[in-house]
Amino acid sequence: MTGRMIAGAAALVALAGCSAMAPESAAENAPGTPPATSSPPVARPAAQDRPAAVATPAFRDWEARFRPQAMAQGIRSDVYDRAFRGVGVNERVLELDAYQPEFRRQIWDYLDRAVSDQRVANGRAKWAEIGPLVRQIGARYGVDPQIILAIWGIESSYGATRGDLGVIESLATLAFDGRRREFAESQLIAALRILQDGDTTPEAMRGSWAGAMGHTQFIPTSYADYAQDWTGDGRRDVWGEDPADALASTANYLARFGWTAGQPWGVEVSLPAGFNPALAGGEDWRDVAAWQALGVQQIGGAVLPQHGQSALLAPAGARGPVFLIFQNFRVIRRYNNATSYALAVGHLGDRILGGGPFVATWPRDEQALSLNETIELQERLTALGYDTLGTDGLVGPNTITAIRNFQREKGLPPDGFPTRTLLAAVKAARSG
Repeated sequence: MTGRMIAGAAALVALAGCSAMAPESAAENAPGTPPATSSPPVARPAAQDRPAAVATPAFRDWEARFRPQAMAQGIRSDVYDRAFRGVGVNERVLELDAYQPEFRRQIWDYLDRAVSDQRVANGRAKWAEIGPLVRQIGARYGVDPQIILAIWGIESSYGATRGDLGVIESLATLAFDGRRREFAESQLIAALRILQDGDTTPEAMRGSWAGAMGHTQFIPTSYADYAQDWTGDGRRDVWGEDPADALASTANYLARFGWTAGQPWGVEVSLPAGFNPALAGGEDWRDVAAWQALGVQQIGGAVLPQHGQSALLAPAGARGPVFLIFQNFRVIRRYNNATSYALAVGHLGDRILGGGPFVATWPRDEQALSLNETIELQERLTALGYDTLGTDGLVGPNTITAIRNFQREKGLPPDGFPTRTLLAAVKAARSG
């Protein structure tokens, strides 16, 4: 068995949406896709009231402009014409692109579904079934096999939900709609090259609404860079029933971004009384000895593992579990740039090998802020002098910094975690 790496442009690593984790959970994201929109959902007609795809005159005008671009980049006319036969605007794609429920989901809700008992059980069954294959792949690329299996589980429920939309039509719809045109057109060219190389057919090239494909949900440009022919049949088949090529492609992706075999993604830890929660934002990287000197201990009392630089991460603030994360955590985030996703992959991998649930409890009494509430929080913080540098409803580093500064000045634990309790305190401060 051999892996065949295909060189190409560097893959993007931010988020968008895909069919991953349906139906058990909702990681609507894939390696290489662009940031999801912060705009509120756009009202559209119900799906049952319209055809799935319509080649409107406006769409044909767009295609007439795009076709020469594809030809200029080396796509043969016969490949293009076959790929676009019957393609039109898919309203389902537009609906899914507009709707971004992850902005209103707490991390524990996400993890409940991503690392559900059923997904753990299915992962252990797959480990028993194809463990030798995954271990062989892991050994070749230097990636821990349970992580490969966990990504497969989260991205497509171990191959059960690989996406049911035509990739060409999905990407053409996104390019025509305009909001993601540059991304979608670049992916379209890459997808056409895949077809031209003979790796698959337009009919078999199916995936998510954002163009993520196969068992481990690669977008076309990531496929071009990292897809592997593990089976040695001359095709990099990430779509078929045999997951070997897809699992090898995922291992290659992680290896290329610096995976260190044998290093954990992280461990759950406890913090001493009075510990500054601002140090647990996942960005302060230190030697493990430095955290030990501050009183950080592994849950259960075991000695903290020595794996170089590490950071503390408290994804639900001062009241939730805390983790000491290592470089491999950052590598998982190269696959999908979300803390919740990296935690899910790492934890699912641990559970597949027999590990138990997290020990500390999540603050489940805290409801997630809605998009409008988050915008209100940002507006009120900025008005109070804690500038969030934007009011888009997304809680990024600038908003977290503003929250921490407010919390410090008000004598609250500066964990940067947005809650309705915090919003009420901000409202009271403004009125006061």
